[in-house]
Amino acid sequence: MMEKVYRTMRNTGAANIAVGIIMIVAGLSAGIVAIVSGAVLLKRKSELTF
Repeated sequence: MMEKVYRTMRNTGAANIAVGIIMIVAGLSAGIVAIVSGAVLLKRKSELTF
């Protein structure tokens, strides 16, 4: 019985680590895209008219 609990806890921990890594990568990518698009807007600021 205890082996089942430990196996379940191990699998849950591994899944949580995997999800955490995926979230970090997604956050970094979104941040980089936001910075690059902001830089492009600042570079072309003189071309923008409203």
